Amino acid sequence: MNFEVMVTCAVTGAGDTVEKNPNVPVTPRDIAASAIDAAKAGAAIAHIHVRDPETGKGSRDLELYKEVVDRVRSSGTDVIINLTSGMGGDWVVNEKDPSLPGAGTDMIGPSERLAHIKDLRPEICSLDCGTMNFGNGNEIYISTPPYLRKMAELTKEWGVKPELEVFELGHIRFAKQMIAEDLIASPPMFQICLGIPWGADHSVDSLKVMKDELPLDAEWAGFGISRMQMPMAAAAVAMGGNVRVGLEDNIYLERGVLATNAQLVERSIEIITRMGADIMTPTQARKKLCLAES
Repeated sequence: MNFEVMVTCAVTGAGDTVEKNPNVPVTPRDIAASAIDAAKAGAAIAHIHVRDPETGKGSRDLELYKEVVDRVRSSGTDVIINLTSGMGGDWVVNEKDPSLPGAGTDMIGPSERLAHIKDLRPEICSLDCGTMNFGNGNEIYISTPPYLRKMAELTKEWGVKPELEVFELGHIRFAKQMIAEDLIASPPMFQICLGIPWGADHSVDSLKVMKDELPLDAEWAGFGISRMQMPMAAAAVAMGGNVRVGLEDNIYLERGVLATNAQLVERSIEIITRMGADIMTPTQARKKLCLAES
């Protein structure tokens, strides 16, 4: 059991959720406001993607990231900023010629994936620790060992804590290899991501197996998508971990009721406190993650 819990809010993501819930923030103004609202509701960390304001699709435009970060930082709201570095790894198979990329491919190198991290220097950035199938389409997300080693090396050089996002056991295995190679500063920070097709299922059994493979000194959180968001939050706390909620992973507060990010944070905190745990402030979380020493 974890009695001092960090809550992360993943405020928007890059998935096809904008048309499903009008509360999913799209513009930099709305993304920043939603992150601020989540922090005021009790989240210590805001995990941030940006979207194209015209289309609502996920983007890696540096100016969009800059506007969001500037708005959050100038708001006077204390929250740890965690920017995604997962954009730029999408490969869509060209069915006419599988040796070539198909429409929708967005594939760039490790330095390009971190351009906004280098420029904005958030306290944390995500690092997706392996290649995997996403969904039932003819596409994959590519994150190779050389790419990951280079990204880990750069984030360590810049003093940015990588949040090691792991979607199955092989990702944990490689993350531990990077730790052994001294590419990841102590304590390592893991996010166990459950329920995304086709990674590990969002079940208590999957969470337990993956948690047991983490390094002993790891700080970790776990989440499930959709209706398993709150059950996996409770399970993570019971197993000694931290919590991630937010509209990136789930758009409902309860059956048929669309959520806001602040409401999801509030609901998770209600569960956590009823379990007898306290909620960590951003200052406490920084100390726990050794961010102040970065």
